Amino acid sequence: LLEDRAAFLPLPAVPFDACRKASTTADRLSLVRFDCNDYSVPVRFAHHTVVVKGYTDRVCVCRREQVIAEHDRRWDKERVAFNPLHYLELLERKPGALDHARPLADWGLPECFALLRTRLEQEACSQGTREFIAVLRLLEKHPVDRVAVAIKKALRLRHCNRDVVAQYLYPD
Repeated sequence: LLEDRAAFLPLPAVPFDACRKASTTADRLSLVRFDCNDYSVPVRFAHHTVVVKGYTDRVCVCRREQVIAEHDRRWDKERVAFNPLHYLELLERKPGALDHARPLADWGLPECFALLRTRLEQEACSQGTREFIAVLRLLEKHPVDRVAVAIKKALRLRHCNRDVVAQYLYPD
């Protein structure tokens, strides 16, 4: 009789989330630790409590039901998974760290980005680095390939800056 009653229980309101969850706090370097590995989150979430969801293929970091970061799951130990986009906001405040920022070390951007940086720094000295970081911030909203096409178009002009690159991101 008990088995018959169990058959009529309602289904859960939401599907089962097949992951392991852990509550933690993002450290001062904007990293959260999960299964002996560190995963980056946007710098504005440093020192905030977050929930890490570990799936078989990915790790999602959530803050108040919003996914703030997602990384491929690392199964080895003591590794760090950086997303360079998470640190661009901080670079705007500290542009001198651009050449030394560990999260950006292995960022494989197309060659046109380096050409743009060189040109901006030649034309505007210290402000050129800030302008280049502003161009990098466009990657927060646009894919790398589209920004690269916009940069190539902007490089053909005599003077180029973030606004010129941004203009080429939008259709005519």
